[in-house]
Amino acid sequence: MAALDELRARLNDLQEELQKHKTNAKTFRERIDKMTAEVVDSNPYSRLMALQRMGIVKEYERIRDKSVAVVGVGGVGSVTADMLTRCGIGKLILFDYDKVELANMNRLFFTPDQAGLSKVEAAAKTLTFINPDVSIETHNYNITTVESFDKFLNTIQTGGVLPNTPVDLVLSCVDNFEARMAINTACNELGLNWFESGVSENAVSGHIQFIRPGDTACFACAPPLVVAENIDEKTLKREGVCAASLPTTMGITAGMLVQNTLKYLLGFGEVSDYLGYNAMNDFFPKMTLKPNTQCDDRHCQERQKEFNAKPKVEEVQEEAADEGPLHETNDWGIELVSDSAPEESTVAASSSTVAAGLKLAYEAPVKDDELNVAPSAAAGPEVDLDDLMAQMKSM
Repeated sequence: MAALDELRARLNDLQEELQKHKTNAKTFRERIDKMTAEVVDSNPYSRLMALQRMGIVKEYERIRDKSVAVVGVGGVGSVTADMLTRCGIGKLILFDYDKVELANMNRLFFTPDQAGLSKVEAAAKTLTFINPDVSIETHNYNITTVESFDKFLNTIQTGGVLPNTPVDLVLSCVDNFEARMAINTACNELGLNWFESGVSENAVSGHIQFIRPGDTACFACAPPLVVAENIDEKTLKREGVCAASLPTTMGITAGMLVQNTLKYLLGFGEVSDYLGYNAMNDFFPKMTLKPNTQCDDRHCQERQKEFNAKPKVEEVQEEAADEGPLHETNDWGIELVSDSAPEESTVAASSSTVAAGLKLAYEAPVKDDELNVAPSAAAGPEVDLDDLMAQMKSM
């Protein structure tokens, strides 16, 4: 009887403790819901809202109306999701199909107790604890399979904060070309802007690329060699060799990705079309790739036609005042030309001149219809058949 009374008392204590936790969670959610532009110590987002007071961002609260899909919750993706959650993004959709392993402990996000959980499940628990006001949606499947690709397409098409609206941005944080091509195909079909990101195998360089279908080169416009030659990348796996990983390079790449995501979503600063990072000499190259008119992705070509059909907004530039000649006399006609001006390039989009510090792994082959060579020019001068036979007999 005494044991039963003791058990009942313990049960009552647990119920009271549970109720206390629920009350604390409710209070915390109410505090988050009352987030305003006022910068006060009691506001958990005061440092972020200060951007608005300082004139960097017009309305920081708009971040709560944005939905972002993060594909790949690995070294870059997990940190990206963490940063967006701390920034108060409205909705975060996570895609991955791997599990957390002890080898992932060199990342800035996962903990040993999460080993064995799916990455999206582990990420959702951590992110909800960090900021319960962010809506977290998880999808544990491989987007490159036929049945999963359709689900992925539908999710990013209807995954906005408002029902049946597309996500505002897709962030690719995957580590293989097959998944990148799947994301590229989906975003080209739906006309969605997205960021591609990656870190090199030796972990000392990374990059981000902003892809706007029709306006900039898609991932299929200037594909890596492994994609262009239809090589099965699974055959490139070297036995006993795995890619290196540094939490520093992962964090820097994720930081560049989220920084440009915030600039795009909230409309401040300049969003980089391509931004690289070389850790060996702390070099950050920038460049822009124009779309390839001969892209193999038909949706990319359709988006290009739509983009070109839009009326272009002409930028009005003020003419510089004529300050007169620097020297009144110039008997020799000497002119100074800036060597920093970009040269006109006639190279195709797939072979675009890259920025300093970058190089193409290969030159894409030129398609037959791009060779504007007349058949008569290629065949050479016409030769009479009788003269040719006479020459052969005299030999």
